[in-house]
Amino acid sequence: MDLPTSIVTETPLPKPEGLEGVVAASTALSHVFGEEGRLVYRGYDIHELAGKASFEEVAHLLWIGHLPNQTELDNLSAKLQANRTLPDSVIETLRQLPNDAEPLDALRSGVSVFGATETSRFKVDGTATLDEAIALSARFPAILAAFFRLRQGLEPVQPRPGLNTAQNYLAQLFDKEPEERHWRPLETYLVLLADHGMNASTFTARVIASTQSDMCSALVGAVGALKGPLHGGAPSKVLDMLNAIGSAENVDNWLNTAMDNGDRLMGFGHRVYKAEDPRAEILRSMAEHASDPDFFALSKRTEERALVLLNERKPGRLLYTNVEFYSAAVLAAVGLPGDMFTPTFGVARSVGYSAHVMEQMSNNRLIRPQSEFVGRADKTFVPIGER
Repeated sequence: MDLPTSIVTETPLPKPEGLEGVVAASTALSHVFGEEGRLVYRGYDIHELAGKASFEEVAHLLWIGHLPNQTELDNLSAKLQANRTLPDSVIETLRQLPNDAEPLDALRSGVSVFGATETSRFKVDGTATLDEAIALSARFPAILAAFFRLRQGLEPVQPRPGLNTAQNYLAQLFDKEPEERHWRPLETYLVLLADHGMNASTFTARVIASTQSDMCSALVGAVGALKGPLHGGAPSKVLDMLNAIGSAENVDNWLNTAMDNGDRLMGFGHRVYKAEDPRAEILRSMAEHASDPDFFALSKRTEERALVLLNERKPGRLLYTNVEFYSAAVLAAVGLPGDMFTPTFGVARSVGYSAHVMEQMSNNRLIRPQSEFVGRADKTFVPIGER
């Protein structure tokens, strides 16, 4: 049996906090150039893809390794469309959830039930296939849309033929033809969030995959990691912050009070980027055109003043706007409530997760780090009557 490893040593091992600086895998999928503020998907700078490539094209790029020609894109789009229907077991599970359940919990539960229903598809055999990746990524938005409607007392909407991922997600959420002013920004958002190096939830997926578990289990675990506010759970908190500030005139007073109280300003700083997050730059431009002018003015003023105050109070920290800040404005502009922001992040990242699982499985070695044991190792058992 392969048990967790602990070692006792008189010379402490290096302990990088949060595994910072530790190389845990080799990948050709994406990379964050933190010092430069760059994000690359399989050789393409994110600026070469955002607003130009469809989400389906980026999925093909990450899953298969190259941007598709028209025939390849049509084939992939048809497969995604064919996989958007949910089994009855998933719908019934979502019906049983309380209306105030977190949508991300509904997503995790729905994906788990789908995997349990499709046991012949998701096998524990040390492999991960493109068909599995398509089956899961196509159903992430369908699960969320179904729960979104069920919690309002409405019935789920069947997928509509001829729509891309962003269009169909909105159609299943709101049961109406999606407007271009809504689905275009959403599609660009999905492209921007499709992958992001060795982040916490992607690492979780790869750890699970390294045990030769199935792809569905790996993505369920990734969704669990995504729920944490230090990873994917921040965009809705940005919206909460902006709503609390209320107006551009109240920005300085609110920010100073929050910082005096030691509160964290949401949407600023990143573990890897030591320059502006390129996704934030793109989302800022999108938000300016997509969101309500007053809300954008509030967002822009908050960003400008927060960066000044953070620089004054935390000099040398190199804090910049991150992807969560303007995600709030863009996702609100397309009609999503705050508690759907992080789950929609999951819709985008399902492509990256599954691509990483396939990559991990293609040249697998069990991910099994060591730990430094800091407890005692000299205790003697005492019978219960003598304790």
